Amino acid sequence: MIVLANIQKLYDGSGAEPSAVSRGVDVHLEGSLIKEVRPHDPNLPASNPDRDFRVIDLSGKTVTPGLIDCHGHVTLFGLQEDDIVKAGGPDSVIYAEKILTRTLIDGGVTTMRDVGGATHALKRMVDDGLIRGPRLKISICMLSTTGGHADFRGPDRCHAELSKLWPPAPGRPSSIVDGAVECRKRVREIKACGADLIKVCSSPGVASPGDELEHREFTQEELTAICDEAAARGMKVAAHAHSASGIELGIACGVHDIQHMSFMDDRLVEQAHEKGCTVTPTSWIIDELIRMGGLDPFVMEKAKQVAEVHARAVEYARKGGLPILMGTDPVLTGMHGRNWMELVHLVRDGLSPLQAWYGSTGLAAAEIGQDDTGVIAPGRRADLLVCDGDVIDDPGAFARGCMLEVIQDGIGQRRGLDGLPQASFEDTTRALLGELPPSVH
Repeated sequence: MIVLANIQKLYDGSGAEPSAVSRGVDVHLEGSLIKEVRPHDPNLPASNPDRDFRVIDLSGKTVTPGLIDCHGHVTLFGLQEDDIVKAGGPDSVIYAEKILTRTLIDGGVTTMRDVGGATHALKRMVDDGLIRGPRLKISICMLSTTGGHADFRGPDRCHAELSKLWPPAPGRPSSIVDGAVECRKRVREIKACGADLIKVCSSPGVASPGDELEHREFTQEELTAICDEAAARGMKVAAHAHSASGIELGIACGVHDIQHMSFMDDRLVEQAHEKGCTVTPTSWIIDELIRMGGLDPFVMEKAKQVAEVHARAVEYARKGGLPILMGTDPVLTGMHGRNWMELVHLVRDGLSPLQAWYGSTGLAAAEIGQDDTGVIAPGRRADLLVCDGDVIDDPGAFARGCMLEVIQDGIGQRRGLDGLPQASFEDTTRALLGELPPSVH
């Protein structure tokens, strides 16, 4: 038993109301789970290693649930051609391992929905303890039409070699699909490969090299086939959708989560509300694209178009009462491990800090089907962040280095708290090789 004692301020992930915040709290951990949350007991017995009972004093500290990122890409670390080629190459798992570790220990993300790139093999490596990282919900592919948002190729490339982005590989079919019949088949393939959800592009994108934002991606027949086939297999559909036409088409065809939603307005909010949709704005990436510079002029012009309207779209969604999820879309160098920046940008775009936190914890967990985490309550996974600063009111404090510890399933990941079981290289090695018999050296 471990007691995180006398926590100065705790956000429990249960909602966006002040009642979700407590002061002077003890959280009791037993193994990988939260056993009890109650007001601080000043008469707690002293730590006793013989009884496996430890008390860790968190006076002056802030505790939150671990972050849940609803728009990840753990196999992508840049948009330059060399970056994309490396991410799809034979050593891509090495890059993914580094991204996953950084996302966990620096980004504070204990669960992630990867919406393009990660295979079930990579998910299993995390689950089996071979790789340190957030547990994954995966779409495997990002479905797009020929020449659409997922089709990254130059104008002189055709036939034998198509998109460089997440090319077909063991456990990952092609993201490029055309026609309603093939769309249905591809959804079935993706499900058979172990996906938890379907990701589709219902509009063109910013970073893709050959499509205007207001061009059409899938037809209504194609997108309806994708959503219908996903629903028949118990999966929700998340849609990349910047344009108003793409948002409207996605809602009409059965998409559940609208991602980016740059040109959303009151009318589209009402339609989304009627269908029970959520939105994942990905506010941070828009600023990063503009700040980074050096992109193709065509891509930069699209980024500027989106930047002009995006904050207004988030405000429409907030005022309309749509559930807003946190998702970073970390496709640029330097974004992985700074996932908490999305909270900063959601607050900048008009959400209250607690609304941003709820979309990053309890609400996110429920929406992505990982409802054993996200809330600090008895029986939930012990996924917690311990900070030496008030990140609840000011998520920007993360950028000032206030995060002491990331706890995932009761195990510390940063060696920031004495008395807490810690992850180690040796643990990963044992998970990979098993315990060697004494005679083996």
